[in-house]
Amino acid sequence: MGDIKVRSGVEEDARAGVDIWNYAFGYVKMAVVKCAIELGIADAIESHGSPMTLTELTTALGCESSRLYRIMRFLVHYQIFKEEPISQGSIGFSQTPLSRRLIKHGEKSLAPLILLESSPVMLAPWHSLSAHVLESGNLPFEAANGMDLWSYAEANPGHSKLIDEGLACFARQTVPAIIEGCPEVFDGIGNLVDVGGGNGTALRILVKAFPWIRGINFDLPHVVAVAPKFDGIENVGGNMFECIPNADAAFIMQVLHDWDDEECIKVLKKCKEALPQDKGKVIIVEVMLEEDKDDKLDFVRLMLDMVMMAHTTKGKERTLKEWSYVLQESGFTRFNVKPIHAVQFVIEAYP
Repeated sequence: MGDIKVRSGVEEDARAGVDIWNYAFGYVKMAVVKCAIELGIADAIESHGSPMTLTELTTALGCESSRLYRIMRFLVHYQIFKEEPISQGSIGFSQTPLSRRLIKHGEKSLAPLILLESSPVMLAPWHSLSAHVLESGNLPFEAANGMDLWSYAEANPGHSKLIDEGLACFARQTVPAIIEGCPEVFDGIGNLVDVGGGNGTALRILVKAFPWIRGINFDLPHVVAVAPKFDGIENVGGNMFECIPNADAAFIMQVLHDWDDEECIKVLKKCKEALPQDKGKVIIVEVMLEEDKDDKLDFVRLMLDMVMMAHTTKGKERTLKEWSYVLQESGFTRFNVKPIHAVQFVIEAYP
């Protein structure tokens, strides 16, 4: 027994000796993937329609050959792209399911979200995280950028667009999972208001799937002012803490996690006021922590909780118990939780 414990301890220490390097240089993966997106590597190979040699890729992208080779070697090592033999003994670079998620306008792309989270504005707050935990420093985002995230976005249209496009990635991942996993959630809904709907991506997917729904894309005036127009959807500007447009149901996705309990309760009460008296519901799409620790996406939920700490004033991801408290304090009498094949869960809350 003693020998087994010693062997286990040696193996654990050996693993630690390898794993620690991921924390020393973990930022490199994000930086190189960001580089690949900005260069348009995945887009070029997809447009080409077949594997591309280094020479072809260099010409298409206008890159310096030896430096591009080093980037590709790194990306192949992490199986983001792959190498395969092509004619006359040449080696070509080809797509993988992962690299296709880096295509800038791909259906499953997370490229805009990666560009958002790797932007200097969003990276800088992480340097103030320890001071925030010690309560000896300003809020991380404010310390880095001089104002809170939402004020910064309003003052900087370019960053506001990055946020809208990044959140639209989540919508393209999550809303189809809702439609596939629990379409009954939208039965009987004639009018649906998307609270904090950004550029309207979520509603566009929902209205296409459920054409009987008339949508209201509700967000801050500067956000909806640049939102695309779409048949069956009205863009409405306003403040969710003050008033929300009336509808049969309210849909609110990845908004409440930006706020503390008191602010969430205010928003949910406004959602309840927008519903028909004694009926209707609020459809909440949010992360739920500690529900299934064997879920392969659980690490993403924990990471998102750290993102909330770094980027918002008092935002956080919540457990089922914490969601139950917020909903009860908001005046909802009952709620259902539905797991879907996504990072988030669906909560149906009834007055």
